[in-house]
Amino acid sequence: MFDHTDFSLNPIEQARRAAHDLLDLTSSNPTQQGLIFPPDVLQSASANYWQERRYLPHPRGLLAARQAIVDYYAKRTPAFGLEPDQIFLTASTSEAYGHLFSLLTVPGDNVLAPNVTYPLFQYLADLHHIELRTYELDPYKHWQIDQDSLLDVADERSRAVLLISPHNPTGMIVQQPIRALMQLGLPIICDEVFAPFTIATPHTPPLSVLHPELPVFLLNGISKLLALPDMKLGWIALNAQAMAFAERLELINDTFLGCNSLIQTMLPTLLAESEAFISVMLARVRSNMALAMTELGLHGRLELALPDGGYYLFPRVRNCSDDEQLVLDLIQHGVLVHPGFFYDYHADCRIMLSCLTEPSVFARGIQRLAHALDTI
Repeated sequence: MFDHTDFSLNPIEQARRAAHDLLDLTSSNPTQQGLIFPPDVLQSASANYWQERRYLPHPRGLLAARQAIVDYYAKRTPAFGLEPDQIFLTASTSEAYGHLFSLLTVPGDNVLAPNVTYPLFQYLADLHHIELRTYELDPYKHWQIDQDSLLDVADERSRAVLLISPHNPTGMIVQQPIRALMQLGLPIICDEVFAPFTIATPHTPPLSVLHPELPVFLLNGISKLLALPDMKLGWIALNAQAMAFAERLELINDTFLGCNSLIQTMLPTLLAESEAFISVMLARVRSNMALAMTELGLHGRLELALPDGGYYLFPRVRNCSDDEQLVLDLIQHGVLVHPGFFYDYHADCRIMLSCLTEPSVFARGIQRLAHALDTI
């Protein structure tokens, strides 16, 4: 597998490693940006486990953990009503994707995914010997799905549509039912790991509420939601239409049992006591975005707008034909951003900025970026 993949260091990574005094505006790892989930909550959530530890695996996950996720969706806007049997716990959203590709496809099938995308999806598609076909997101309509494009790329081997809402890195949130999805009638895999991070819109509607007529698999977990990427818990939430696949998904999940009992036991406490911490993360992202809009919003080289959600900015750079060379030049000026082609986007010149970055680093990085764009 991956015979087409070049594992050598690309020029940007070579330049990053050689640089000194580099301000990194790309990190999406909260634990490296000072966002640490309260240790006392983690300790209290795990305390009883050690005294009462028993291995009692369930192919869908521990009931108490699944009930906590049901309660989480009941508090969403709009609320999504679930029963515990509609939840499957996994070790991560990456594992959840793998399970769903195994569930819905056989080698030679295809899954439809956005043209601005994360490299993970291509790797998973390769591992499952399926094709990843891309539909367009329209940058002139807040990155909403180009419905004609979605219909055009589907064929008789299409087995699912992959959506990310809020989208990484554009921040697009699906807010209304999508006619093309109803026309296709395919199962939907919706990744909503950035759901709490709403910026230009008030909330992230669960796609299962927008499309109750279709099989919808919602993916989420504690990596982004609670800034706990090291604790390894994700989940798949099935709506009523998707429950037709539940027995087969149970067999797949039972084959791996990837999510450990400790974090499953801790989950109810973590979700119950997470509101204040999530508010802190959201406040940082919004503050950093406001700073970027103030410092860069009127910059002549940038076309910048607040996203619907997520914690990234993805501005277009004017008078630029090579985003790789642009990023290399910016590294020489002491600031690191990601180019648009890292997300398989090639229509124009884009850079990605992570607003999860520690605020003082972010502020200095934005100043360097503005100055560099004036001189490059």
